[in-house]
Amino acid sequence: MMVLQQALMAIVLSAVQAGHSFAPRATNPPIAATRSGLKPNRISLSKGRSFNLYLPSELRITVAAQGLKRVRFMAPSPDGRIFVTDMHDKTDNQKGKIYILQDFDTKQNRFRQVIPYLTGLRNPNSITFHTDRAGLQWLYVALTDRLVRYPYRNGDNAPSGSLQVVAQFPAYGLSYKYGGWHLTRTVLIANEKVYVSVGSSCNACEEKEAVRATVLEMDLDGKNQQIFASGLRNAVGLKWVEGQLFATNMGSDHLGDDRPEETFYALKPQQNYGWPYCYQYQSRLYADPQFQSSSKRVNCGTVPLATTTFPAHSAPLGLEYFESTSPITSLKDSFLVALHGSGKISLGRGYRVIRVRPGTSPQDFITGFLQQGRVYGRPVDILKFGPAAFLLTDDDGGVIYYIWKPAAAPN
Repeated sequence: MMVLQQALMAIVLSAVQAGHSFAPRATNPPIAATRSGLKPNRISLSKGRSFNLYLPSELRITVAAQGLKRVRFMAPSPDGRIFVTDMHDKTDNQKGKIYILQDFDTKQNRFRQVIPYLTGLRNPNSITFHTDRAGLQWLYVALTDRLVRYPYRNGDNAPSGSLQVVAQFPAYGLSYKYGGWHLTRTVLIANEKVYVSVGSSCNACEEKEAVRATVLEMDLDGKNQQIFASGLRNAVGLKWVEGQLFATNMGSDHLGDDRPEETFYALKPQQNYGWPYCYQYQSRLYADPQFQSSSKRVNCGTVPLATTTFPAHSAPLGLEYFESTSPITSLKDSFLVALHGSGKISLGRGYRVIRVRPGTSPQDFITGFLQQGRVYGRPVDILKFGPAAFLLTDDDGGVIYYIWKPAAAPN
């Protein structure tokens, strides 16, 4: 893992060698080039929507499932099916669902069945499966107000037992009366520990609840909960890779169109990543002037630089890692990160999937979700699906895409 982490850090090595600085710099670094080298693939959705998506020539993309609502994060079940969350819409609601995607048609490259597994959920953003040391299988579901788990048996199309509440979280959702903001929680399990990201309650403020703007660590049953990493405004994407917890994170919105940059970290235990007191811009750390007089402010010189960054307001979400053995040549030793996109469409930020490869700037990998001011989709999560393929969710179109390398594709 040290080799991987050191290689990824080469992306910002020159900045690290220069040291932290509080001197301003001029512009926001763009993600390296656009559709150069990316080939169009025609997408046709129900209700007559048709457009091009652009990706490397060795790959193809098609619609694996559609007609859903706000589909978010995916997880493979122990029996080889794919489960996906659906938050229904952008409100704080109880209409969320979890679907099973099964019976994949390898000729038409789509799922023949989309089966509701759970309904009536409060903003289900993320799920994961785990088999404990006693051999019991569990489905963990991250909701706005709590983390729950259900017993799972292979072949289940509905929970086979009652839910257990593992942990509870601040529950005022989007109610601005109480300063509520981030609704989503993300769950990950590694080394018999549960990790949950809990976003901030605001754009930029000093939180009253210690669990806000953190990644939590706890036992499988929720006991021994502690803060694993703090100062993360909204770390929606979590991925455990070779002994290291990686996270995407969104910066504050009150400092203009170009700063702060969005960040991608290899998280360290008990580390504070600066929010709301510090932010990163062009490989340097700055103090947010809004909190200069606070007695709680963090010394920005102690805050780590991100492994890499993305342009401000890109909204990075899900991520996936592809090993050196991947048959997809353009993805060897690389992360893919879904950039959900800015609500300010005129910025043109996000609305794409980008590749993070050691020693290079982030590069466009799938584009076309935003064209001439029109939104055709907002990428959320990426999940490997077989040795030479992966799935991609779009919560704007309610679509799940299948991306694969044909057997005859050139290396």
